[in-house]
Amino acid sequence: MPEREELLIEIAPTGVIRAAVNMSNAALVKLDPVTGVLKGQSAQIATALAAELDCGLSLVRYGSAADILAAAEGSEWDVAFIASDPSRADRFSFSPPYTTVTASFLVSDRSPLGSVEHVDVEGVRIAAARTAAYTRELERQIRSAILLHTESPASALDMLVSSECDAAAGLTESLSRFCEENPGFRVVEGTFSKVPQAIAVHRRCVHASTFLSDFIQQHCSAGKPSNP
Repeated sequence: MPEREELLIEIAPTGVIRAAVNMSNAALVKLDPVTGVLKGQSAQIATALAAELDCGLSLVRYGSAADILAAAEGSEWDVAFIASDPSRADRFSFSPPYTTVTASFLVSDRSPLGSVEHVDVEGVRIAAARTAAYTRELERQIRSAILLHTESPASALDMLVSSECDAAAGLTESLSRFCEENPGFRVVEGTFSKVPQAIAVHRRCVHASTFLSDFIQQHCSAGKPSNP
């Protein structure tokens, strides 16, 4: 069987590449309010991938990385644009990172917390999405603050708005966007994590894994920006 046919069986079993994108990661994908088309680095790379394979593309939207992971066994997607997380390596193979995003904290304008270093103190309650890659990093770093796990990044923000926590962890770009739409909040100075973003496929997809590794390396070496 030709190599391309083997690859397409894994990466486009329905005839099109179904690419899962995380709509809560505004740094990498968002909806253009004028055209109604998804734009951003994840969407651009997915489009380039489909063009490389001369194959159709369907961008499958999910509200969070947790939703993408939950849909993994349901054959809803073929490739996923998510964080490269070693704790997920038993289920997925990851391409080399195509970019890196940062994570920080959102607080109320009235909060005395001014920087990332100020947050990890006794009595401070931090809300963070349970399955987010940056939360795993936060779990390794926190020594004094109280970490409250939520079901999604949006739930963490809801807790902050309702004063159920003192800080909400999230991707810096998404937190900044929240501030623009919701006066009374700000992002503290600094970041606590840099999260590499990659394309994931199921571990069983060995041909797709090899191809995506080469594809991303060529994409990055061709002068494409490595940061959004």
